[in-house]
Amino acid sequence: MDYMSDALADGRRLRVLIVIDVFTRESLAIRVGLRFTSGQVAQVLAEVAAGRGAPRELRVDNGPEFTGRMPDLWAHLNGVTLDFSRPGKATDNGFIESFNGRVREECLNQSYFTSLEDARERVESWRVEYNERRPHSALGYLAPGELASTMAGMKSASSGREALV
Repeated sequence: MDYMSDALADGRRLRVLIVIDVFTRESLAIRVGLRFTSGQVAQVLAEVAAGRGAPRELRVDNGPEFTGRMPDLWAHLNGVTLDFSRPGKATDNGFIESFNGRVREECLNQSYFTSLEDARERVESWRVEYNERRPHSALGYLAPGELASTMAGMKSASSGREALV
């Protein structure tokens, strides 16, 4: 899980909260807002977990939204270990940094957001296209959503949980 920043056409700053599944490379959530509290981060995690189950581990940086009481409480109540990266060491969370580069290059830099709702719609459209229509060589040329669907059938037979970043 990580954050990115961008701006609306009127200059207001946007925050973009990103949650990915390291195993399937699927973008589980990309939320766009003007700001996020630790409670809002916990709410996004609860929404993701409701659909996918809680992961064993969640990799995050040391930002205040991730180190707050609410994400910590959510992790504790769901048996999730928070794995904090070392300050200044983006390579500790390389998968999310690579994904952020794609989001920046293919979506944020290509868009001129006229409103918060416009940004939310465009980013969500990009996320769906990335998950459903973009095969990845690292996934045997399956799209992340295809792999996740395949794994969902296998997951019911095992007790393993994926790692989120």
